[in-house]
Amino acid sequence: MIVIGGQSYALNDPLVLAAAGGAVFVVLLLIWRAGARGSAPVLRELGWLAQQVQMLSDGQERLAGGLHHVSDAQAASQGAMLQLMERRLAEVQRGMSESLHGTAVRTARSLGDLHQRLETIDRAQANIEKLSGDVLGLQDILSNKQTRGAFGEIQLHDIVKKALPPDSYTMQATLSNGRRADCLIHLPEPPGPIVIDSKFPLEAYEMLRQAEGPAETMEAQRLMRVAVRAHIRAIAEKYVLDGETADGAMLFLPSEAVYAELHANFGDIVREGFAAKVWIVSPTTCMAVLNTMRAVLKDARMRAQAGAIRRELAELGREIDRLVERVGNLDRHFAQAARDVEEIRTSAGKAGKKARRLDNFDFEELAPSRDAAE
Repeated sequence: MIVIGGQSYALNDPLVLAAAGGAVFVVLLLIWRAGARGSAPVLRELGWLAQQVQMLSDGQERLAGGLHHVSDAQAASQGAMLQLMERRLAEVQRGMSESLHGTAVRTARSLGDLHQRLETIDRAQANIEKLSGDVLGLQDILSNKQTRGAFGEIQLHDIVKKALPPDSYTMQATLSNGRRADCLIHLPEPPGPIVIDSKFPLEAYEMLRQAEGPAETMEAQRLMRVAVRAHIRAIAEKYVLDGETADGAMLFLPSEAVYAELHANFGDIVREGFAAKVWIVSPTTCMAVLNTMRAVLKDARMRAQAGAIRRELAELGREIDRLVERVGNLDRHFAQAARDVEEIRTSAGKAGKKARRLDNFDFEELAPSRDAAE
């Protein structure tokens, strides 16, 4: 290592090698010229050589300063570049972090929504499976005569319970002939208690619904007429009793479809029911009829309570008379109290005047007043 102008250079540095080569060349040249011309010129040449060496040294120092300045500028530039890159990297990293966080939040929210939708779908699927099971259960119920009758009784009981007060009907009431009615409505005379039967031969309707072709349809219609006609006759015989029930009964159909089929295609059977005083009702029409019965029951109970109502009205009239009398007495007491208050006010005014005269020592004026008062 060599040091020139405060700057260190390696021996294998290209600048050092070039300078050394140049110096050696100049010395050799001078020696050759000195041998040729003599010693005086050699001295001049040596002086010139010294100047050249000094200039070379100065140039090296300036070159070293320029290199140092360039190095400092490059270091500063690199530092500024590194800081700028660090800031840009931090900004990019922050932006990526925020973007990743937002993406994660949106992904989590989407997954939550998807989970809720899947839960909703699962619940809907469970409800569908349950509904399918209920439909199959309903088909099993309607396919069996005894369970179908129980289903009709439950539906009838629910409708009657919603339409009438509890003491106006009896479920599974036993009549004098030993027959048990599904529901007995306690209507007043007339028309009297009326029976509602909830059993119906559904097999003929199922055959009609599943019939294929004109022949099967006609046979199913014939069986439908036979079954419904027989059921109407049985209701009229079992539940219409003279002196005990009304002169008619009701046939409750737990299906609006069967009711519509009868009125659409079996009008003759419906008219036969009217003739036998067996009225066919569906859940909707049964509710309407029961609401009418409720109005009849309300009117009958009001008529039964008419005497009690009149007695209560008479007692209310007497109470009103007593109230009027007591109000009159209270009014007289108020009038007397008003007069007493007025007299008290007058006496208080006189006493106040006398007190003021005494306070002013007006005894001469008091004497005539006392004599007048006596």
